[in-house]
Formats: sequence, C-alpha cells, structure tokens
Amino acid sequence: MKITVFGATGNVGNRVITEALLRGHEITAVLRNNARANEFDSSVKVVIGHADNVDDVVKWSDGQDLIISATRPPQGLESQLVDTAKALLSGLAQTKVRLLLVGGAASLTVPNSNGMLVVDDTDLVPTAWRDIALACLAQHKLCQENESVDWSYISPPAVIVPGERTGIFRTGSDELLVDEQGQSTISLEDFAIALLDEAEVVKHKRKRFTVAY
Repeated sequence: MKITVFGATGNVGNRVITEALLRGHEITAVLRNNARANEFDSSVKVVIGHADNVDDVVKWSDGQDLIISATRPPQGLESQLVDTAKALLSGLAQTKVRLLLVGGAASLTVPNSNGMLVVDDTDLVPTAWRDIALACLAQHKLCQENESVDWSYISPPAVIVPGERTGIFRTGSDELLVDEQGQSTISLEDFAIALLDEAEVVKHKRKRFTVAY
C-alpha cells in the first residue's frame, strides 16, 4: 500500500512508519520542516506539509491508498487538533483517499459508570489534560458527522507508552478497555500494530475503535 503519514516524527507516527516498513508498505512522511528529515529510513519519502492545510492534504494524499494522521498539538494550541481534522476531512473529500485518524480516549465511556465519558472523569483526565481531551471530543464528533470520507478513528487506552511489540491486545468500540487490575494501557509498538492491521483489513469503516491489553 501507498501510505502517507502526518505527524510522522511523533511517538505514534514514528512507530507506525516502522511497523509499515516491516510489512512492506510504501511510506510518505509529511513533516512540518526539514529539521528531522534525516531520522527516517532511506526508503521513506520525506516531504514538507501541514495536516491543517487543505492544499497540503490534497497534494500528499493524491494517488495514495491511505492517510494516517497522528498529529499532536503543543500545549496551549489544543484547538489545532480540530482544525487539522477539518482540513483532513475536507482534503480527502476531494481525493477520495481513506483516512485512519489517531484520536483520543476522551469520547470513550468509562466502564461501569452509566455512560460517563472519559473526558468527564477527573481521575482519568485531570485539569491539566482537559483542553486536549475536549479537542479530541470535538475531533471525533467531526468524523461522526462526516459522510463523504472513508474514515476510521482509533482511540488509545488511558495510558500509551513505549514498550514491547507483542501483537497481543484486545479491540473494543466505544468503551474504555481496562484489564482485571483496572489498568487501561498499551505499548506504542502494539498500538502501531493495531493501526496497520486496520490499514490492511478494514473492520471499522466510518467507525471508532479502541485497543488495550
């Protein structure tokens, strides 16, 4: 597959590219500038562009099979997440390329809570994280309302950190996944596996899914 990755230098994007190369896919990494262009394997096509720019989305999605977006705005600019979702959906409506969007856990429901959203659980989302959680909530809503783009939205568990690549995890839909100890976690490496599994075999067309141990 020909896959374009926005957010290629981030924790998720970097692992996604590594996993995609292991599987033999052709990768285009979109960077905001050239500062980290030399960090990628020589087989990766590195280009400059912004995921929140519709023209760049059109340019770097044209002729591709899939766009994976894993951008993360800096603190204080959380609303960029919504602007990026709007640009991605607008641009891909033109090129008709599929979107696999890495979102947040904010819109998941908390187990055994009578439908409380993660964004409203202060144990899971302390005050310092609420702005990014609200942006993720709006991001997911934009996807739900879109009927012109072939999108899939993946919500991470509560904790996603560097770790082992095991390939062993559970998949859910709209509820936060927790283990028997009440933990909700996955490694970045296994999260990337989940993304590439969905890239190769679509199971969540215009739907959200989540993964965790």
